[in-house]
Amino acid sequence: MSRASGVTIRDVARRAGVSIAAVSMALNGTGSLSEATRIRVRAVAAEMDYQADALARGLRRSSVGAVGIVMRALDALGEYQPRGVDVFARYIATMATQAMERGLSAMLVPDPTRGERPPLALSLDGYIVAQPVLDDPVVALFERRGIPYVTLGRDPGRPDFTDWVGEDPAATIRALDLLGGRGARSVALLRGTDVNDWNLENEQIYRDWCAGRGVRPRVYTAAERDGESGGRRAARVISAEGLPDGIFALTGRHAVGVLHELQAQGVPVPTRTMIATASDSEHTRHSRPAITAIEIDVDGTARALLDLLQARIRGERAPGPVLTSARLRRRASTRPAPQR
Repeated sequence: MSRASGVTIRDVARRAGVSIAAVSMALNGTGSLSEATRIRVRAVAAEMDYQADALARGLRRSSVGAVGIVMRALDALGEYQPRGVDVFARYIATMATQAMERGLSAMLVPDPTRGERPPLALSLDGYIVAQPVLDDPVVALFERRGIPYVTLGRDPGRPDFTDWVGEDPAATIRALDLLGGRGARSVALLRGTDVNDWNLENEQIYRDWCAGRGVRPRVYTAAERDGESGGRRAARVISAEGLPDGIFALTGRHAVGVLHELQAQGVPVPTRTMIATASDSEHTRHSRPAITAIEIDVDGTARALLDLLQARIRGERAPGPVLTSARLRRRASTRPAPQR
C-alpha cells in the first residue's frame, strides 16, 4: 500500500491564508501572532494532518522498522491501565514481543486524531487498530494518509475490508449453550455501548440463539467506561424487570458489577441466577464466586494480526479475515443448575 504524499507547511499556509513564517510561529508557540491566528492556523494544520517534524517528513516514504498499535477500547475508556482488566495489557505485550521476534519495534499510540501525537506516529510502517468503531476517525486518517493497517475485529462500517482478525463466534455460542444446558430458560445479554463489531456481532449471535430456542431476547447496555458501576446499574434494571436464569455480560467489569449488585440484593449466584462473560480478566478470575468467562487466544490473534499487517505493508494480498479460537473457562458462577 503506497503512502500519500505529505502535506507541506506551504499547503497549510495557503489554506490558512497566512505566511509560511506565521505557520511556523503558530505551531512552535513563538513570535507575536494573535491568539486567534494561532488557534486558526493550528486548526488548519490538524485538519490537514500536517506533520511538522522534519525527521518524520524524511521518513514518510521509507521503512522505519516499526509498527503502531491503537487500542480503540482504551481510547474510549480514557485510561490505559483500567483496574482489574489485564486482557489489553496482554495484547499489547504479546504483539510487541512477537513484533520484536520479526525484527520490528512496536509503539502503543493513543488516538492519533486527538491532541498531541508522537512526532513519528504517521511515519510508522503500519498499524494494528484494535476494535475500530463505526466510521472510526482513526481508520479514516490512515486511509487519507495511505498508511497500511489491519484491525482486531471487523470494521463495522466497511464490510468489504477483509484485513482483520476476530474471535470464532463459536465461543459465544458455547457460553450461551452452557447457561441453557444448566437449566437457564431465560438469559439476558448485557453489552457495551461502543459501536464496534464485538458488541454488534455478539448481540446478533445472542438474538439468533434466543430465536433458535423460542426465547424472548432481553438486551441491556452499559457504557464500557462505567465499569463495575455500570454493571451494578444494569443489574438493578434487569432485576426490576424480572430476574432471568442467566446473565451474559460481554465485559468482565460489567459482569463483576452485576454479581456484586445481585449479592447486595440477596440473590444467590449461581443457585438463582448464573453469570458468564465474554471477556476474562483479573476481576472475573478473583471474584467470589469466580465468573465463567471466554479466554481469548492472545498469542494466536497477535500472530495473525502481524502476518496480515506485514503482507499489507509489502503490498501483497493479505489472506484475511482470520478467525482465532477461544476457550470457555467454566467457573463457579455457572456450576450448579438454578433451583426452581
